[in-house]
Amino acid sequence: MPLFTHIVVGTNDPERAAKFYDAALGGLGLEGEARGPLRFYRRDGNAFVVGPPRNGDAATSANGGTISFFAETKAAVDAFHSGGCANGGVCDGPPGRRANAPNNAYGAYLRDPDGNKICAFTFEAD
Repeated sequence: MPLFTHIVVGTNDPERAAKFYDAALGGLGLEGEARGPLRFYRRDGNAFVVGPPRNGDAATSANGGTISFFAETKAAVDAFHSGGCANGGVCDGPPGRRANAPNNAYGAYLRDPDGNKICAFTFEAD
């Protein structure tokens, strides 16, 4: 049974967010699907969604929050990071091994155009 059904982050600019997430999550093999102002990325019954807040207020990033995506390989982590950086994201930790992560996992961190922190990790051995 999955741990989550879906995770949503807010954006103030759905087109800019779609460009960023299509590139970053495309590196992980995920394709976006538009539903009105929302964009869905699905795998194995789980969804990551980006869109404007339903209450009409401005979107803000979660201080201290991070959403981590599973990557099959180090190459996928690298593609996630480079795609995100090339499409409006900001590096918040370049690809590499993380000494504090379980099994010295390989990961990379990004801030999306709205300031949300996301990352991708693989546990692929060297």
